[in-house]
Amino acid sequence: MDTVRGDAVRGNAVRGARTVVTGAGGGIGAALARRFAAEGASVVVNDLDADKAKAVADEIGAVAVPGDASRVVPEARAALGGGIDIYCANAGVAPVGGPEADELLWADAWDVNVMAHVRAARELLPEWLERGSGRFVSTVSAAGLLTMVGSAPYSVSKHAALAFAEWLSTTYRHRGVSVHAICPQGVRTDMLRATGATGDLILVPTAIEPEQVADALFDGIAQERFLILPHPEVAEYYAARATDTDRWLAHMNHLQRKVEEATG
Repeated sequence: MDTVRGDAVRGNAVRGARTVVTGAGGGIGAALARRFAAEGASVVVNDLDADKAKAVADEIGAVAVPGDASRVVPEARAALGGGIDIYCANAGVAPVGGPEADELLWADAWDVNVMAHVRAARELLPEWLERGSGRFVSTVSAAGLLTMVGSAPYSVSKHAALAFAEWLSTTYRHRGVSVHAICPQGVRTDMLRATGATGDLILVPTAIEPEQVADALFDGIAQERFLILPHPEVAEYYAARATDTDRWLAHMNHLQRKVEEATG
């Protein structure tokens, strides 16, 4: 592997790195794609919405590969000339509800938020392990460290996405595979707007722009950090959840009651 690409994959830079970003037609994914392209990476923009994928790709001089994020690796690899150095598993869904939510909503959350990551890793790891380098970026959400009031499918699947990213790092970091889990709270995207009163009450007050998430990721890549926290206070919440679980659960239940009061 050439020196430039080797440096890119190891985190010294991303210039020349062959990069895939799923769910990149807008929001965090588009911000990641723009930042990677600006830093000199060769980028594939993936999104279910072909028009949105093409619009972002045309804007940044990238290649659009629309379609299901679970199936994008072979076509993206071909579009990038035969290999992938950085893979951003960013596509996600956030259905509302609890146990009563339709089975199809639960299945969709599991498929997009977890199994798409598993399928990508299955395709990527043989290539990465053979050459001794690769970078897997998982957009998890603070819900994967904590929980999300109002959405059991999202909370459960994001916990699983974090667990899978941790497993990848545990298993392959000594073989040159770097893994990052991005865990923001509210980000000003269509997904946040779709959360309605719950998001307005809990997430909007501290919401950040998608570009700030990209900044946090690049800081984390430079430092080779697994956990990327665009909202630094999430580290304190995560510690509180682990060290005083009952108090933390009582606080989250208080938020749940506030949402119920606000929504009537």
